[in-house]
Amino acid sequence: MGSAQSGEQQELFLDDLQVGQRFVSGTHALDAEQIRAFAQQFDPQGFHLDDEAAKDTLFEGLAASGWHTAAITMKLNVQGGLPFRGGIVGAGGELRWPKPTRPGDVLHVESEVVEITPSRTNPARGIATVRSETRNQKGEVVQVLTAKLVLPRRPASG
Repeated sequence: MGSAQSGEQQELFLDDLQVGQRFVSGTHALDAEQIRAFAQQFDPQGFHLDDEAAKDTLFEGLAASGWHTAAITMKLNVQGGLPFRGGIVGAGGELRWPKPTRPGDVLHVESEVVEITPSRTNPARGIATVRSETRNQKGEVVQVLTAKLVLPRRPASG
């Protein structure tokens, strides 16, 4: 396999990870049109659909659905933010939105491996617990996701 420097990012097995290892994704620019389109389909609340209606709410202006932020986080991680062999398969987690995501935000994800647990029942896989902070262009954290991810172990043959 090539190195991450060669343009083709290496897919990592559970055995390749270590606690404290960090990953940074690419970026996604978000505008009001994307916020409204997602909300129209999946979270049709006034503060996600209309700037005027949103002004008199807790958000004090148009804000993306937390589920939209979560979907963008997943996209960024899949596109190289978490280069894991076998994909990003969740086995549970915790999700928080400490600050709203707004039109004009440019999001990226900074992730850190916080725990590695080989499976006791299946030697071919294990769980990596990863804490991912989705940040806007100002460095403000708009989402924190701590997820237990199922990863394959490196085969004995290499």
